[in-house]
Amino acid sequence: MPVTVTRTTVTTTTTSSSGLGSPTIVGSPRALTQPLGLLRLLQLLSTCVAFSLVASVGAWTGPMGNWSMFAWCFCFAVTLIILIVEVGGLQPRFPLSWRNFPITFACYAALFCLSASIIYPTTYVQFLSHGRVRDHSIAATAFSCIACVAYATEVAWTRARPGEITGYMATVPGLLKVLETFVACIIFAFLHDPQLYQRKPALECCVAVYAICFILAAVAILLNLGDCTNALPIPFPSFLSGLALLSVLLYAIALVLWPLYQFDERYGGHSRRSSDSNCHEKHIYYVCLWDRRLAVAILTGINLLAYLADLVYSARLVFVRV
Repeated sequence: MPVTVTRTTVTTTTTSSSGLGSPTIVGSPRALTQPLGLLRLLQLLSTCVAFSLVASVGAWTGPMGNWSMFAWCFCFAVTLIILIVEVGGLQPRFPLSWRNFPITFACYAALFCLSASIIYPTTYVQFLSHGRVRDHSIAATAFSCIACVAYATEVAWTRARPGEITGYMATVPGLLKVLETFVACIIFAFLHDPQLYQRKPALECCVAVYAICFILAAVAILLNLGDCTNALPIPFPSFLSGLALLSVLLYAIALVLWPLYQFDERYGGHSRRSSDSNCHEKHIYYVCLWDRRLAVAILTGINLLAYLADLVYSARLVFVRV
């Protein structure tokens, strides 16, 4: 049965539902002793330890190290803000919808920490010689994994249940929007070298697809976080269905064009990794062009599946309203 999605306003009461089966105390330090409060303290501690270990030995050189450090610092800072708001009972004064913001951030944070837990050891740690720097980096990776699990647990705890009245971002389509925008950001990171797509209109079209779909999904998220869905000239579920359908069609085109022009030699592609001279040897902090081409192709397929699932769930919401 689809989840009912309605807009609600957080009031200044002493308890609120957290999706954990019991009320969560807000506006009091006792909020930290509740299951969700303890989980957020674990998130705060693990991200703090992760970036502290890396910063203490300067083990975050290069774009991949910078990404990992940003992920841990960003997650730590926003988690701290959420805890302050919860303990101080400041939800009514928070500029964004509190029904949607915490779970949206938790989903992003889980993906951030997951990417850091994979990227940091594979592109940085493995090249370090044995010693204090490597030990700190390995420990930071372990705490990053702990943070990822903690944030994913919060998403599982606080997501919408069938029949529950909650914010849109706590539903499956809302969480899929987070995944779609995050995967698009990873795609953009791999496309930072223009020679991957310049002077090939078909590949430039693919880049345009990634940008357009990212912007549309981001707009849907921002409308919910700002509680502005009523400002649309059409019903919000219809807007979501149209957005998902358009994104599916565009990503289907990209899934055909990107591999065709990147790996088919008839269209100027490179079918084998050995054809890229930069891939012959391991380079610290560097991902060779052929690997980037393959990564973008895989991520395109992942996002297409996410948009297909989004389309199914969004269409169900429209039918239920009708």
